[in-house]
Amino acid sequence: ENNWAKVGATYILAKNLAEGVFKAAKAEAFELVMDVPGEQLSGLTAAHPLRGHGYDFDVPLLDGDHVTDEAGTGFVHTAPGHGREDFDVWMSNGRQLAERGIETRIPYTVDADGRFTKDAPGFEGAQVITDKGEKGNANEVVIRALAASGNLVARGRLKHQYPHSWRSKKPVIFRNTPQWFIAMDKAVDTLGNRTLREVALGAIKDTQWVPAAGENRINGMIANRPDWVVSRQRAWGVPITVFVEKESKEILVDAKVNAAIAEAFEAEGADAWFTDTDGARFLKPFGYDPARYERVTDVLDVWFDSGSTHAFTLEKRADLRARRRGDGGNDRVMYLEGSDQHRGWFHSSLLESCGTRGRAPYDIVLTHGFCLDEKGEKMSKSKGNVTAPQDIIKDSGADILRLWVAAADYSDDLRIGKEILKTFVETYRKLRNTMRWMLGTLAHFSEDIRVAEIQTMPELERLMLHRLAEIGPQVEEAYRTYDYKKVVTLLSQFMNTELSAFYFDVRKDALYCDPLSSHVRKSALTVVDHLFRCLTTWLAPILVFTAEEAWLERYPEQKTLDGSVHLELFAQAPAAWLDSELAERWGKIRKVRRVVTGALELERAAKRLGSSLEAAPQVFVSDPDLLAALSGADLAEISITSAIRVESGEGPTDAVRLPEVPGVAVVPHRADGVKCARSWRYFDPATADPAYPTVTPRDAKALRELGRGAA
Repeated sequence: ENNWAKVGATYILAKNLAEGVFKAAKAEAFELVMDVPGEQLSGLTAAHPLRGHGYDFDVPLLDGDHVTDEAGTGFVHTAPGHGREDFDVWMSNGRQLAERGIETRIPYTVDADGRFTKDAPGFEGAQVITDKGEKGNANEVVIRALAASGNLVARGRLKHQYPHSWRSKKPVIFRNTPQWFIAMDKAVDTLGNRTLREVALGAIKDTQWVPAAGENRINGMIANRPDWVVSRQRAWGVPITVFVEKESKEILVDAKVNAAIAEAFEAEGADAWFTDTDGARFLKPFGYDPARYERVTDVLDVWFDSGSTHAFTLEKRADLRARRRGDGGNDRVMYLEGSDQHRGWFHSSLLESCGTRGRAPYDIVLTHGFCLDEKGEKMSKSKGNVTAPQDIIKDSGADILRLWVAAADYSDDLRIGKEILKTFVETYRKLRNTMRWMLGTLAHFSEDIRVAEIQTMPELERLMLHRLAEIGPQVEEAYRTYDYKKVVTLLSQFMNTELSAFYFDVRKDALYCDPLSSHVRKSALTVVDHLFRCLTTWLAPILVFTAEEAWLERYPEQKTLDGSVHLELFAQAPAAWLDSELAERWGKIRKVRRVVTGALELERAAKRLGSSLEAAPQVFVSDPDLLAALSGADLAEISITSAIRVESGEGPTDAVRLPEVPGVAVVPHRADGVKCARSWRYFDPATADPAYPTVTPRDAKALRELGRGAA
């Protein structure tokens, strides 16, 4: 039973599988007659095992990389209508088969109900698979026919992988169906006799891809993709409005018919195609017999729908038509979506537009990664790891969320969670405090004290203006290239490190304690005004609410004039403010300051010092470049000490040194004199103004200008 091997018959089998085959056929012995290389079999033609029963056609032997010698016989049946690998092998051999006179049409052997069609003679109606995913009777029917034909050697069961429905987990089968395709490699007159693939690949090169790796990704997809299947068999969707002549199978091409269909759609929607079952309303007015034509009921692939969005978003409105740079305007069209859309929206939009307009629908394509939790895992309600935007906004404000987005590397997947957001809350707090400090300081600024001549300002103010002029173009370029992370990095480092921790710290004394007539104070206020305008407008696209709040606080009159920071252009820092020599010198000065600050921190940690104003350190400089840079600089003011003595030399062995700043040594000392009741600086009481004996002469002058009595 289940074996029909014939004594004396010759069989062609894979050598490694012969023993297993004959064992299954219960053959007691067999012998190897000869070895036949696989190359000799390729190109041969065999008879169908059911020849004489409706299968009187030749069966070609084809090479297939998917065929192995792990199981079976070394031969597999090829069903190009039911398996991807079989389909690929058949299609790749199509031209060769046609030259050999072999029919290359792929038959439709199984219908939508899972039953054999008339293309499977003798088995029509036999069920391969039921609508419940159960096995039908087709296997038994076919095996009986093979056994009856005398062409079955053995029968057995094999365990192998099987396609299944992801919903029901039941088995399914693949089957080929007639579809509508858009050819990728057919030359088209309206495209200058080029193929759609050629036009699309050229359009990719003409597009800016952000990040740049996106170009290679979509280029590879377009270069290697098959023809585009645009039809679907669904109960809903946008119909493919085509009539096909029943006899010739030719598509009806008539501009008047198409115009009538479009007009009906404008008035009634897509239902106009489905309610007119025979298409008479579109055919009869133009002399066509509805009985001769078949109305296509397939609908378009939804990606074709989304790929056509450019046609009605950019071309319907007259005010947008001429604004694109390629149409004589100055604007560029950007598409922005997740990185998976190289295969989706970007892809279908490119093909649809190139096929109908000969160019890409976009000038720039920006892609971003997906949002994951803090561990890098996909968010899921069932896992409880979802971070909802509305919760962030409710707890921390929208600007925190915007800051996280801007600071993230969107070219990769983005992580978010409570701990990650804490760092951005802290970053935001520092930025906000810097802006708040500037607003408080600018309450003492007015146009009549503005210092217009930059060169008359102290070096420290000119240094800050230099940095604004240096950073400004970098910020604008980063915005232009969508590098928002760089914007956040540039501005937060500048505001935290150079302003809050250095410039503002140094200048607080002059701003709070200098006389109102002080040129240093006026210069500092002028610089803070420039800083505020630049930083607020530069941050506005990211911290939209904070920037607006700060702007209207600074310019309250704009509240009644419907003014807004978002109606302002980026504040410009003139190139004339650039001074590279000054910046180089102050880079050296700040190196020395770093050693002084480090020494004072050690004193504070040892409880030998409280405020830095209690100190008057001795600084030894052996590096001639650093020593030259300090010439004329008020290092005590810069280091926020009451006094500093700078000397040339190595300094004592117990002096404080930093490895990263060779050539500088600091010996901390306490300041002499008495503490100023106003500025807290230590000074020689012998120099005090008799009318103000408890403050420094500088503070005494300030009090006089303020009109206050003796301290």
